[in-house]
Amino acid sequence: MPKLLYSPASPYSAKVRMAARHLGLPLEAETVATSEEPEKLIRANPLGKIPTLLLDDGTALFDSRAIMGELDRMSGNGLYPRNKDKRRQAERLEAAADGLCDALLAQVYERRMRPEEKVHTPWLDYQARKAERAFDWLENDVPALRGKLHGGHFALAAALGYADLRFGDLNWRRGRPRLRRFLKRFGESFADHEALMPQP
Repeated sequence: MPKLLYSPASPYSAKVRMAARHLGLPLEAETVATSEEPEKLIRANPLGKIPTLLLDDGTALFDSRAIMGELDRMSGNGLYPRNKDKRRQAERLEAAADGLCDALLAQVYERRMRPEEKVHTPWLDYQARKAERAFDWLENDVPALRGKLHGGHFALAAALGYADLRFGDLNWRRGRPRLRRFLKRFGESFADHEALMPQP
């Protein structure tokens, strides 16, 4: 059985775990602390990042989008639309959601890894502006959630869940009814979402 090395708080891990559960793909999930640089993670992924997927043949895949592509192949193309235009839209949504996570994580790490007196406020402000633009873009571009869930849906749900986890005071919901509606309908479409969303 493939093994996923992950962190419960990681939105990229949440995206992959939700997609695998939705597709009915069995994965053994094992939490790792990247800051401790555990040997099993470093041996599989020289970057020491999660999620990392260990396949039965010994191959290690890293970067959540590469893992999502593997889940799509494992499920017989069940994770992304077959129509090329719809697939492009799904991949575009996933890229935007992942980019939002990048901007949010950059703020978390700046505060977590530096002493308070050395936190670079202009960098935080720069990343916050990127995140706000991403929220606005997603509000304007999020598709109505009809039919099958795809990779972009899982990425967006994970990103919004991460924003709630780490930026509870951000209030991304204000003035963004389409994103609020998306998250509500996603929860209705995927019953296991609460257990697999980013967790402390």
